[in-house]
Amino acid sequence: MLALTDVLGNLADFRLLPGQAHDLRAVPELIEELAADHLLADRAFEADWLRANLDERNITPVIPPKSNRRFPADFDTDTCKWRHLIENYFGKINENRGISVCSCKTDQSFQAFISLAVTLVHLK
Repeated sequence: MLALTDVLGNLADFRLLPGQAHDLRAVPELIEELAADHLLADRAFEADWLRANLDERNITPVIPPKSNRRFPADFDTDTCKWRHLIENYFGKINENRGISVCSCKTDQSFQAFISLAVTLVHLK
């Protein structure tokens, strides 16, 4: 799942990524739809072609480099420290058993279940 959040880590919008392929493949098209100015991601999304694609779109990548990189890319460590807000938010959503085990049969029902869980988190 690719999520667009506000500065406090609250979910503003999300898109499901294809489960049969690595999430990294679908990111460029989804970023176009979400119109973000920063991409805050974990090491799984660290790829030179993605960084180049983000630079073309004037999007700042905040992705820590993998430890096996010969020439690690620079990233904003201060911004990366705020990733815990997003991780904590996903933790709140995953308290709902149906999301944590992905028991929904279709993408549409899974999206609806995530939207319901997000609504419940916001109501608390």
